[in-house]
Amino acid sequence: MSITTAEKRKYTYKDYAKLPEGAPYRLIGGELIMVPAPTPYHQKISGRVYFGVREFVCKNDLGEVFYAPIDVYFGEEDTFQPDIIFISKERLDIIKETRIEGAPDLVIETLSPSTAYYDMGRKYNIYERSGVNEYWVIHPEKKSVDIYANKADGFEIVQTGREKGMVRSELLNGYEMDLKEVF
Repeated sequence: MSITTAEKRKYTYKDYAKLPEGAPYRLIGGELIMVPAPTPYHQKISGRVYFGVREFVCKNDLGEVFYAPIDVYFGEEDTFQPDIIFISKERLDIIKETRIEGAPDLVIETLSPSTAYYDMGRKYNIYERSGVNEYWVIHPEKKSVDIYANKADGFEIVQTGREKGMVRSELLNGYEMDLKEVF
């Protein structure tokens, strides 16, 4: 899909939903953004994090964990596919037939060169405003994880772990992740 300047317009979820399944686009701020496939290193890291979080959530019967691609609808001009999301048992009603409608409790993004600008820009702001309780940003090149908690004044960085440290979730009480097992 090529868009010239004269043709450029704001797109909505209705436009986005017409794309073929698996089309490499995200709807961010009314723009269809083409996103290349993640690298093997990105997938290795995300997979390790997903399996750790999923195991903890399932063992403790806390809710559901999903891995990209899955559409998370935040509004007519913003539908994202976070790498990993967690939705608590109390909020499972936001899981609909074709998408998640509303803010997951936890969003985890693994940065890549093609997505970092959005993950730390508009998506960060939407996650914050929409009520995501905890946002993890994984930096593969730095081998670090930043954890943000949504406080009264918005996201506040509550923890940073580097290479071999441990990080703990405030939201998933009792869950901790050893970074040497991730990187």
